[in-house]
Amino acid sequence: MGRSFHSYEEIISNGSESLKLRATVKLAGLLNCVPKHFLLLTVPILIGLLEGTSSDPGPLQEVAAYCLKCITCNEDPELLTLICGPRTLASLVKILKQSDGRCQRFLIKSLWGVVTSVKDSRLHTFSSGGLEVVVDMLTSYTDSRRRYLLETLSALALVREVRRALVCRGELTLLIEAAKCGSMVSRERAAQALGLLGVTKRARRTLVALGAIPALADLLRDGDFSTKVVAGNALGVISSHVDYIRPVAQAGVIPLYAELLRGPEPLGMEVAEDVFCVLAVAEGNAVEISEHLVRILQEDNAEAKAAAADVLWDLSGYQHSISVIGNSGAIPVLVDLLRDGSSDIREKVSGAIAQLSYHEADRTALADAGAILCLIDLLQDDSEELRDNAAETLINFSEDPSHHERLSEAFAMPAFQSMQDRMVHIRAADQHMVRSLRHMSIEQLTRDPVFD
Repeated sequence: MGRSFHSYEEIISNGSESLKLRATVKLAGLLNCVPKHFLLLTVPILIGLLEGTSSDPGPLQEVAAYCLKCITCNEDPELLTLICGPRTLASLVKILKQSDGRCQRFLIKSLWGVVTSVKDSRLHTFSSGGLEVVVDMLTSYTDSRRRYLLETLSALALVREVRRALVCRGELTLLIEAAKCGSMVSRERAAQALGLLGVTKRARRTLVALGAIPALADLLRDGDFSTKVVAGNALGVISSHVDYIRPVAQAGVIPLYAELLRGPEPLGMEVAEDVFCVLAVAEGNAVEISEHLVRILQEDNAEAKAAAADVLWDLSGYQHSISVIGNSGAIPVLVDLLRDGSSDIREKVSGAIAQLSYHEADRTALADAGAILCLIDLLQDDSEELRDNAAETLINFSEDPSHHERLSEAFAMPAFQSMQDRMVHIRAADQHMVRSLRHMSIEQLTRDPVFD
């Protein structure tokens, strides 16, 4: 094979055009059986054949482009990594910019094969002007080349400098298109880039105006699990601004996040928990979310139950969600889980119940569901968090005249007394802080020369 390669090298250096063409055609037919290290040596030769003549490519250049496409679309990561040097990528981008016809199609696939497979190639491609070439071609082509260009764009967009350039160029619509078509891997990359862009206020507003929400919602609905997690996280980033909470929910994503909360992966559950806590800021969303959470709490998935209880714990701190949770039928379910759930579920449920117990109507619902006796039993539990949450809840009951008499058994228990002392100190500290802040504000106003 070494002798054959040297013969090919000699022909390319000194042979006629027809000899070069025949030798390169023969190489194209042997690519599947050429050893990796010889393939690597052919890349500079192929680049050399393409450089300087690609504006008017002939048969030799087309075959060279075909060979380069076959090599760069090879799934061997070691070979691709070796090919992706800055000089080679700069030459590839330059040739692609000048190319046309079949030669251009082969080179588009070559660049696609490189940047979608090798992370390190993306910044080098951008530095060589590859983004401008890809974007300019996307403004011109609507045929089969478009898919490869969009998938190339989605890979490049994982580089921060590329995302900044897309914002500056006003080309974010192309990235949203990349999230809608192509392979699922490519669409996931585009969704990830959209999520990274959505962190900034300026880009978030533009993305929403261009239709990023429905594009990501479609991925959350139809993608594989990995894609759903990425799209769900990107939507969560966008929804983190109050102006976009309702548009995100109106895309029909709440049931989709409920499915993420059901598992099977912890990362998906974590994303769903975070986004539910954001979307529930709107009362209408909180109603729908609570209904889904109650259903999950009644199912058999222990991890999903714990996650749902965790969300309810957070939501019980929202002023408007107090009545929402009470009306959802969650309280009897929470009390049952407090009695019979796993330790993780009981800890999270006890936190939600403690938060709900600050409100009279929910205290009554909790008492009616049998929570008081269960909470008294938990004052002797091995879990410090359970004991603390139970004691906090029972103290709230003890301060309610309609329930005080039912807690006589708890008053002498150490966990109850300890929490009672802590709450006295916490409330005193809170009142002192409020008075201090009020006093400081008055002093500031009287001292500030602006108000003289």
